[in-house]
Amino acid sequence: MMPTMEMLLDLFFGLIKKVITSTLHKFLDILISLKSSDYKDVKFSLKVTTNKQKTKVLFAEADNDFADVLVSFLALPLGTIVKVLKKHYGEGKGKSGCKEILLNPKSPFEDECRQLKLDINETQPAKCFTCKNPCCGRWDNKIECSSVYYDTVECRCGKMMAIEIVDKASRVGPNYDGGVYTINTTLIVISDDLQMFPTMTGFIQTLGNLGISDIDIGETIVVTFGFKEIMDLLKGSLFSRTPLSDIVLNKRRTLDSAKQKPEPGILVHRMEKQATSRNTKKMILKVLVQKSTNKLLFAQSQEDFVDFLCTLLAITLGGVEGLLGGKTCLNSIDNLYASIADPDLVKVHLEGYITKVQLANGYLSEYQFRLPLEERCGSIRPSFSYKASSVNFVGGKGKYVKGQRMYKITDDLNVTPFHMTSTISSLRGLKIPVSDVRELELEIGLEEALSILKASLTSTSALTDGLKINTMLMKQPKQER
Repeated sequence: MMPTMEMLLDLFFGLIKKVITSTLHKFLDILISLKSSDYKDVKFSLKVTTNKQKTKVLFAEADNDFADVLVSFLALPLGTIVKVLKKHYGEGKGKSGCKEILLNPKSPFEDECRQLKLDINETQPAKCFTCKNPCCGRWDNKIECSSVYYDTVECRCGKMMAIEIVDKASRVGPNYDGGVYTINTTLIVISDDLQMFPTMTGFIQTLGNLGISDIDIGETIVVTFGFKEIMDLLKGSLFSRTPLSDIVLNKRRTLDSAKQKPEPGILVHRMEKQATSRNTKKMILKVLVQKSTNKLLFAQSQEDFVDFLCTLLAITLGGVEGLLGGKTCLNSIDNLYASIADPDLVKVHLEGYITKVQLANGYLSEYQFRLPLEERCGSIRPSFSYKASSVNFVGGKGKYVKGQRMYKITDDLNVTPFHMTSTISSLRGLKIPVSDVRELELEIGLEEALSILKASLTSTSALTDGLKINTMLMKQPKQER
């Protein structure tokens, strides 16, 4: 059959579309790389007031740009925080074999992050795909059917979506309505432990909120924060109760949060209580404990518990705060989270998004019923009709962990495949006889999952602290060896 003129035109327009799309993407990649190289040259100016002894920062005054960067800490997934800190401080790379989506999870706030004066994650535009069929919608300027997944969603014409497109509507421009997250105001007051107050709060009330009297106030200095100081501030917000003093006054205190044990038990937030009534299914975790010392050796589980642990890396810091009711034991982050509830500080619609427990589109595992999670399609615009709802996970696999098998989880959450021979070798290396090992079978529901999440933020013995193993063993009768 000889090709008709219409068929040849369809083929021609399809090839032109591919060439133009490829050229546009190369050009945009060059612009993004140039912008990324400028990030480390960005500077912020802060007016910092110390006490008379110059041993503590009482408060700092900053503009919307700096406050936006602080709020953006809450928009970073846990896995991203680990990645950017390791990259900056040179602590090595993630282990080989880990999935890219867990080593470099996307934030559900990509559009907002790309508008920041300094985006420490250097967020790249989301890639979108359209139909392979060059005839599909070729006479229409609008992309009728698109997907954020490659080659996993069918167009209405039956072809797979695998041609990358440029989402012009998602390209960000300057924000003229105040900051990215914050409302347009002259200056924002920030305490040493990252409480934020708009200047419209009032002078006396702000001093009272900060716990400052006039006899405490020393001198005011102008301090410049660049990329390095912002990274120090991110790290300090996780490990210190006085991150501004640590940086401005060069007070390298011992990281107190690393020593801080999570509170015994956890109060399940109202939202989680509602989820508990809906989700009664539990995971099974077998915990091996040394009888003579009551020390947790390791735990054993199927893929559902490991998938739950992987999901934690994709949850934003603000989402963690939402799950734990604003009480994570990370004092400075808790204060930052509490500050965004102020309607005079943060834009109301964004505050609602940040406090919700959301993952980026495509990160919702089939095991998500353990936690009340939902997806936010941050880069999706009304001008596009996306077919992402038919696939609930990147690549359509449905879960992070491949296959049904058993896994070994250490107290500090190192996960490896479970093998009898290697486990016996490990016990021999520790000089622990099998007769001194006791096995407990625990049910992990929502409350236990949240407790493990909370413990993992501050403890290197997340299972022991999160599941309160020591308390549990004290209540049980001792077994004879």
